[in-house]
Amino acid sequence: MNFSSFGFDQRIAAAIAAAGYETPTPIQEKTIPATLAGKDVLGLAQTGTGKTAAFALPIFQRLLGGERCAIRALVISPTRELAEQTHQAFEMLGKDTGFRSMSMYGGVTVKSQVKTLKARMPEIVVACPGRLLDLMGQGFVDLRSVETLVLDEADQMFDMGFMPSIKKIIAALPRAHQTLLFSATLPQEIRALAKQYQRDPVRVEIGNSKPVETVSHYVSSMGQNDKYEALRSVLVEDWGSTGSGGQTLVFTRTKHRAKRLAQQLANSGFAATSLQGNLSQGQREKAMANFRSGRAAIMVATDIAARGIDISKISRVINFDIPDTPEAYTHRIGRTGRMERKGVALTFVTPEDSSVLRQIERFIGAPIERMSLPAVGE
Repeated sequence: MNFSSFGFDQRIAAAIAAAGYETPTPIQEKTIPATLAGKDVLGLAQTGTGKTAAFALPIFQRLLGGERCAIRALVISPTRELAEQTHQAFEMLGKDTGFRSMSMYGGVTVKSQVKTLKARMPEIVVACPGRLLDLMGQGFVDLRSVETLVLDEADQMFDMGFMPSIKKIIAALPRAHQTLLFSATLPQEIRALAKQYQRDPVRVEIGNSKPVETVSHYVSSMGQNDKYEALRSVLVEDWGSTGSGGQTLVFTRTKHRAKRLAQQLANSGFAATSLQGNLSQGQREKAMANFRSGRAAIMVATDIAARGIDISKISRVINFDIPDTPEAYTHRIGRTGRMERKGVALTFVTPEDSSVLRQIERFIGAPIERMSLPAVGE
């Protein structure tokens, strides 16, 4: 099967070809026809399997021939990075359609976003809930023309306490609209949301929401005080390299730890940056730009980056601190091995982490291979 099977307008087909897309991923193959038909969709698939294109492409097709200069498609994202990334995907895939996209999130002034809103008059808005409600409350955003609502990374909406905001946004939409929910995991809250806000949704579940099979998983046991030297040995020896000369994403549990670890690595001569919630929007954008361009080969981040980074060159994810839940493990590891590329996931485990490690292994359905690192004895 190829993308021509969906019957996209030639302007959309040209963007698909320009993006280098040839064969639809399983989530795209299963959800695009239902979305084109106007049905509600609950799409569940691992991170890195093409969910953004799965909803963006049929949205463009459905918008063709309709009203311009009014918000007709609304995508809700949990983080600024993901919102901006999704906006960029819409810009790329819809460049020949004439439809305009805009992102809305905190960290930048309301005045600048209002100016952009008035100048662009977008048909597609990708927004974080808080800033969207702010602009709605001030009368700058009208959602009465919205035909399609997308809740992207829907499971994280609950983790971050977005549900009250989501309810207010949905209440402002026309009664008749299409609702698309995309998620990598399916907690009970997502099931409840689907029942409450979707009409007989087409449910598509790919890969049981587990990490993609192209990622090799390892754990290394050590004491808390051994972690930095273990990380340094991994980076110096290029341990776990996929041979692609890719980049490394390191996850820590706290913002302070991410900042401090990135500084330690930089002081040791590594090209490292950090991404965490204490940074201004400008600093976050600079960190992302440096990592995306390769000027920084290493990014140390909190879970803020577990959803908002789509960089094909990330060949390794290292959990400097083990994640709190199996679902969080899935999202972190999903930053590598994207779109069927190979990747490596390495988790540093202390004796206190044994319970969480067992939960992760049960979740992925297999024990994770133990590995001794050069500077760390088991």
